[in-house]
Amino acid sequence: MIIRPYYMERLRTYRDMPLVKILAGIRRCGKSTILEMLRDDLLSCGIHTDHIIRIRYTSEDLDDGMTDKDMYNTIKEKMTGSGRYYLLLDEVQEIDGWEKAVNSLLENADTDIYVTGSNSKLMSGEISTYLTGRYVSIPVYTLSFAEYLEFKKERNFSTRELLNEYIRMGGFPIVAFGQFDQRSAYQIVEGIYHSAITNDITRRHNIANFALFNRVVKYVVENVGKTFSTNAIVKFLKSEGRSLSVEAVYNYLEWLEKAFVIYRCPRYDLQGKSVLKTQEKFYLADSSFKYCILGFNPKSIASMLENIVYFELRRREYEVYIGKNEAREIDFVAVRRDERIYVQVCRVLPEESDREVANLLEIRDHYPKYVVTLDEFAAGNINGVKIVHLADFLLSGEY
Repeated sequence: MIIRPYYMERLRTYRDMPLVKILAGIRRCGKSTILEMLRDDLLSCGIHTDHIIRIRYTSEDLDDGMTDKDMYNTIKEKMTGSGRYYLLLDEVQEIDGWEKAVNSLLENADTDIYVTGSNSKLMSGEISTYLTGRYVSIPVYTLSFAEYLEFKKERNFSTRELLNEYIRMGGFPIVAFGQFDQRSAYQIVEGIYHSAITNDITRRHNIANFALFNRVVKYVVENVGKTFSTNAIVKFLKSEGRSLSVEAVYNYLEWLEKAFVIYRCPRYDLQGKSVLKTQEKFYLADSSFKYCILGFNPKSIASMLENIVYFELRRREYEVYIGKNEAREIDFVAVRRDERIYVQVCRVLPEESDREVANLLEIRDHYPKYVVTLDEFAAGNINGVKIVHLADFLLSGEY
């Protein structure tokens, strides 16, 4: 088992605090393994195995139905001794009212509670009702490039070679841990994708016209890194002779977000200093989703580079926006407390690189500005804008 230090550090930070630690992310991104890492860490700290309760809830195991009271009673029955118990509860969203059981265990027993889930129902209003101010959300993503290198450290490949593989194969741990060819890797990812779509969306929301829903998903996948609106999707479907309301498209996008299949990136007006409600972008939970659905196409790499940079910024706990500066667009404006950086992403830097950095130079402040590229010969500084290779950007702790 390869340790993912970032998540272990976060969990150690909140250990033994009276907060429910919620690990949420797309299926198969590594949440269950992180709980295993946590269990091993607790044991190494002297916590007795009898005081670590690990339960995984799956839809298959719960066909007969389990209520929040059943959940509470089952856990309480395992707490037979004195002292603190560490509860590691996996995929809790499968139980309606789980937050009531967890709240009772937090209030009425000496517990330190960690839960995972693959649907942002975990963040619903019910949690606000029962766990107000008593939970912390820790988003879990597929592997960063730094983590991917750890998974591949036994292989005799250069960092650049592994970066090319990471761009094509994505960051799902099951793919990174194995020695799969591209076709096999995409088959695995396709299974993860269909599991998320089936279990967390179509079944949960009783979608009758799956073909129409799937066309909306494909539109989003085809347009990763491009701004569009729900109205644009409706018009596109109409051009194909299909009919779907704006409200239905909005719901589809919201459900895809809640299943962590896509992430919404809003636009930020740098002049008005406000978040805009239209023409957002969407990014995929993992770049491999695009390739397993549409096939690998070298021409699509540019948008996937944006996808990779977007999630790297998210991992570093930035709030990420598309920047609108009058008629110009900034790929990313990333804000973290009182820090801010601006990032442009391009596959190859043109010879007249001033054109590429012009929109960054238009921003009249002193926050760091970067152009991130795959261009091996582009590095340095242009009028204060740093030109950085993607590998260096992903592996440096500077940003």
